[in-house]
Amino acid sequence: MLGTIRRFWRDQNGIALILVSVMLPAIVGLSLLAIDMSRMNNLDNDLQKGVDALALAAAAELNGRSDSWTRAENALTNLVTNNTMFSNAGFTSLTTGNGTATVNPTYSACRSKGQVSWCFLASLPTNDSDPITSSNYAASATVTRFIQVTAAPETFSAMFPVSFSSSGKAADTSYNLSAVSVAGYVSGVCNYTPVFICNPYEMVNGTNTAGGATLEQAVTDPAVHRRLIELRTVGNNASYGPGNFGFLQPPSGVGNGAQALAETIATSTPLGCYSAQGVNTKTGQNNGPVQDAFNVRFGIKANGNAFNSPVYGPAANVRKGASASGNGNQCPAYNKLTFNGTGNMGLPNDATTPYMGGRMGDGNWDFNTYWSTNFNTTSNPVSVAKPVGADGVNPASNTNLPTRYSVYQYEISKSIVNHASNGGEVGTPPSSCQPPVTTVDRRLLYGAILDCNALQAAGNNLSGNSTNLPVEAFASFFITQPVSGANNGGSVFVELVDITGRSGNGTLDNFLRDEAQLYR
Repeated sequence: MLGTIRRFWRDQNGIALILVSVMLPAIVGLSLLAIDMSRMNNLDNDLQKGVDALALAAAAELNGRSDSWTRAENALTNLVTNNTMFSNAGFTSLTTGNGTATVNPTYSACRSKGQVSWCFLASLPTNDSDPITSSNYAASATVTRFIQVTAAPETFSAMFPVSFSSSGKAADTSYNLSAVSVAGYVSGVCNYTPVFICNPYEMVNGTNTAGGATLEQAVTDPAVHRRLIELRTVGNNASYGPGNFGFLQPPSGVGNGAQALAETIATSTPLGCYSAQGVNTKTGQNNGPVQDAFNVRFGIKANGNAFNSPVYGPAANVRKGASASGNGNQCPAYNKLTFNGTGNMGLPNDATTPYMGGRMGDGNWDFNTYWSTNFNTTSNPVSVAKPVGADGVNPASNTNLPTRYSVYQYEISKSIVNHASNGGEVGTPPSSCQPPVTTVDRRLLYGAILDCNALQAAGNNLSGNSTNLPVEAFASFFITQPVSGANNGGSVFVELVDITGRSGNGTLDNFLRDEAQLYR
């Protein structure tokens, strides 16, 4: 009997079953916990990825234009749709749905529709750990830089009877999951000249000095597009208005002073990058080196030995209606040129200047005389046809006017730049100047368009070193003639060629550095 008891005591057969029986509740519990955690993690990922995509889609429309809220909401509704799984509702489409967004009665920047709510933001807290509050909400579309998108909570029921929520209820197996994402729009340009132009089409005291035309019309309506604009500098501490221009802070490492600034304007390889969310102005500089910086593009020698390298070379077409006097073996200086003498004609100004206080033309210029003087010459007319006019079909004429820039481009494309005018001028740069630059169009001036009137009304001194000034658009302008210098107020005569944004023609895309990015 005693031996039987000893054998039973020492017998280990079946002990695994006992251990499994003891551990089975823990094994089942941990398995359920693992499944719940996996389901919860997948639901959280679905929600977060969904609001991230929605926020990025909306943020890409926040370019500071007055209709950016409308476009952002259209993107939320129509551009992307995301799905979630593992909630109590099963397979759910995360979308703003149909209908009109409900505007928060307290904060107009906050709206909701369908399973999504969002707030437009003008700023973010300094620290990522700080919550977004009403002080960060945007007052209008033009100051909006970010959007916060929140998904409506989805209910999740766990199989394991332990709460993962913050309620701390030990037996709570149901809780809600949501997600929040903050995205913003970063827009800018690189390899741009450090110039700003006061918007010629800005409203001033409720009046548009450009006869009611808008910046968008200036690049889409042929009659407005070909208007000649006289850009002028202003003196220190003077106010800026439509059509004035000034200078931006050059990139670091360029150097200080008028000459360093002029070099960044004159070069064919500018280094500066500028953000649409804010640019910094540079105090006024004297007109001397700036005049040279513009005129080297026309094959005109700068004073002294400035701009004496290939990066300051002229454009491929420098026809300007001028003849040089003095030593013909030298690159001509401005004061050695005679403009619009007999038989020579540069691109002419508009017939009248009814807009912007006499500094914006009516768009009517004398194409017929320009063409007959330079190409339909009495002794040696060109064999190519005239360029196409504004209707896009028929030859250009004074009743079917093209832009001056399109004529300039046409001369290059048809290889008639070197054709002599009746007075003997050709458009090819003098061989004694630096070789022409063909990698970029040297007759184009690139600059940031600012609503100067509104900025000054807000307390900004554009003649000083103002910072973080919002940009209405980045633009390119065609310089039609050399700058005559300080005696004419440092005027630069230009046609607006293109602007960035949805109203533009895409010719500035190579300069753009636009992206929507997540911030939270």
